[in-house]
Amino acid sequence: MTASKVLGIALLTLTVSMDGHAVAISDSAPDFTLKSLEGSNLRLEEYRGQVVLLNFWASWCGPCRQEMPLLDRLHHRYEDTGFAVLGVNVEGEVAPAQEIVDKTNVTFPILIDDGQKVSQMYNLQAMPSTVVIDRDG
Repeated sequence: MTASKVLGIALLTLTVSMDGHAVAISDSAPDFTLKSLEGSNLRLEEYRGQVVLLNFWASWCGPCRQEMPLLDRLHHRYEDTGFAVLGVNVEGEVAPAQEIVDKTNVTFPILIDDGQKVSQMYNLQAMPSTVVIDRDG
């Protein structure tokens, strides 16, 4: 699958939420702060002004592992244009996430959703799940 196809599929999530209900353009993405694998805290609000592809994933999820290199290509190709990819590992543990990152060599920020609070805020129903957030949040 090409990077443009992945981006097209991800953009489709702008119009339908995880529970199948339409998302109004005026709806704001819930803000959060999570610790990255590098140890720093990242806040979604800090990405305001960029298009953000927020990808929720788990190490036990085969399709999640398969799409990681594709997401990394999107990250590298479009990061200079104000496009950010953030991976949110829903397991809440660093070790399984770090193992997958080491195997796939992804370089976009990976955040750890300890306690699955952010996953609940975004009403996740399946893995992987991707949300695209526009420049206005």
